[in-house]
Amino acid sequence: MQLLVAYNKDPAGNNMANFISKDMKKDGEIFRGKKFDLVIIQTPSISADWLEEKYAYDGYVFLSKHAAESNVLALTAHSTGNFSDASFGGKKRQIAIPHPYIQKTYIQNLWNKKDAFSDFEITIEATHHGPTSLNKPVLFIEIGTTEKQWTDTKLCDSVAQIVVDVMNNEQKVSPVSLCFGGTHYPEKFTKELIHGEHALGTVVPKHALEFLDDELFFHILKRNSLAKVALLDWDGLGQYKQKVLQLIETTDLEIIKL
Repeated sequence: MQLLVAYNKDPAGNNMANFISKDMKKDGEIFRGKKFDLVIIQTPSISADWLEEKYAYDGYVFLSKHAAESNVLALTAHSTGNFSDASFGGKKRQIAIPHPYIQKTYIQNLWNKKDAFSDFEITIEATHHGPTSLNKPVLFIEIGTTEKQWTDTKLCDSVAQIVVDVMNNEQKVSPVSLCFGGTHYPEKFTKELIHGEHALGTVVPKHALEFLDDELFFHILKRNSLAKVALLDWDGLGQYKQKVLQLIETTDLEIIKL
């Protein structure tokens, strides 16, 4: 069973949790459901590396606000992890286990309802921030990008309903790929998630490739045990093409260039 998680001081996460919990039964701190449970925590979600010590589940889906300096309106989802320092939760050079099937289904469901979210960019983000040390899959689902959207209960309810629909249904099993290259908002990988056959594991953007070495690469592999493919944003690898290829060639991963 999966656990939905929201931080009580995160307005978007809290609004989504309030909508979802209406049809659930309160049992102490936990809201119980047939296919998933929900908890509202008192500490920031990005620092919730303690979570499984208190709440043991098969995976964790965090409901959260999304912020960006660009102020571009966006509905996002992403896996978590730090390729270098841990400036925003988690541990340095540690990658969380991704949640590829739920992420793919969620983004596809959002896309299918894109007319209802016409002001928003629907995109994944590259892997970033904490928590990183949980031993079960982690996914962040986020509403961006300003206080106006985070406190828009109609918007939050609409996104929360999609989350409920996804969580209540069995996930399609798709081939899982590791992703290398591109920007923080990786257009090619988002398109693959929506229209292609692959679900996505860890997404290592171009700006993080300088930190990629044998130790980090094999840690990423270990945390992505489902991955059979390496998707490369070929034009988005910059000067790191050879380094990435050499690392992948030490594995059984199939290489696909986008």
